[in-house]
Amino acid sequence: MRYCIIGNSAAAVGAIEGIRLLDRENPITVISDEPYHTYSRPLISYFLAGTKEEEGMIYRPKDFYRKNNVEVLLGKKAVSLDTVAGEVVLADGQKIAYDKLLLATGGKPFIPPVKGLSAINEGIFTFIKLDDAKELQQHAGAGKTAVIIGAGLIGLKAAEGLIKLGVDVTVVDLAPHVLSSILDEKAAQLVQRHLVGKGLKFHFGVTADAITENDGKKIVALADGTEITADMVIMAVGVVPNHGLAKDSDIEINRGIVTDNHMETSIKGIYAAGDVAENYDLLAGENRVIPILPNAYQQGNTAGINMTGNEVVYPGGFAKNAIGFFGLAMTTAGLVKDKDAEEYVNAADDSYVKLLVKDHKLVGFIRINAVDRSGILTGLMIDRVDVSGMLESLLSVEPGLIVLPADTRHSRLEGGAVTWR
Repeated sequence: MRYCIIGNSAAAVGAIEGIRLLDRENPITVISDEPYHTYSRPLISYFLAGTKEEEGMIYRPKDFYRKNNVEVLLGKKAVSLDTVAGEVVLADGQKIAYDKLLLATGGKPFIPPVKGLSAINEGIFTFIKLDDAKELQQHAGAGKTAVIIGAGLIGLKAAEGLIKLGVDVTVVDLAPHVLSSILDEKAAQLVQRHLVGKGLKFHFGVTADAITENDGKKIVALADGTEITADMVIMAVGVVPNHGLAKDSDIEINRGIVTDNHMETSIKGIYAAGDVAENYDLLAGENRVIPILPNAYQQGNTAGINMTGNEVVYPGGFAKNAIGFFGLAMTTAGLVKDKDAEEYVNAADDSYVKLLVKDHKLVGFIRINAVDRSGILTGLMIDRVDVSGMLESLLSVEPGLIVLPADTRHSRLEGGAVTWR
């Protein structure tokens, strides 16, 4: 048996650990177009700001590959698949044979059509990889100016890093407020006040129509007629599945690579996991891409176990985030809005808690400056516990295990969980 994994982030690590749980002998080859040991991508903003060294970003110890008997091909780009012969073709012509293959190629930046953008060769950046942060760091510094297109997680983490380097930052987004995919308007207002206080400037409800260049400066023309001049522009609208390798094969692709509940694709023996894969969303009740690190690891681990010939089912997941900006911590999970859900809110000047409940079950929450024990709420969502009798406690800034029903509390203390399907 020859295992091959394309990608080197959370899903790939999960797969290696899943395989080695049951198969310590057969060879694993990892192919990555990045030249780095596996690292945690959410930390690149701290690297940009200079508060985290590269060594401190590693996702597993330096001896991880050796201890797991993994041949790792770093800085090697896979350019095509031969799913009949069972081979991965690299850019240098080398062919890697496999019996079981995992596609863990992650996501890539979504670049919206902006007039003039393609004609500019320097000063335009994206922000999802360590190399992106390194390149941006070389151009950033006190007195410089930047426009960030996108007020989501990627854009705001880039903004935080740049502000700490002394860069004057303006953020532009078509949405009416920051983090529109994970916060409601009231929560966003709290976050925006905090960010404005740190020096960020915003333009909401407007798109960037064109970008031109004059004497090295970028001029971003907004749809409302505003023009912003800056030294650099960061495109941070979002990410899309990086499924180019599968496009020329018979592997079924929707928005992401379609997988079953074993993380196997439409071709037997080929699996997909992480930001490139579609799988079951417990709350939406349908398959979709959920590009977050915990899901990527669990999907990869599930794929790895199944690649050994054993069987485990991926139970599904949902969106959840734990993030902070300039010391303002927040956790969110599940749905932000749902017309059929009841909303319960506990808002103060410096904190915000919101619960969404449907059919007596928690289907989403937002917690800002009230993040302690958020895992309790996530567990209630996974286990589909009736929360009718504990809403007041769950709305508090620090809910405790004591709010849970006795049987659920005992399950939590013993590490047990109930799957949704």
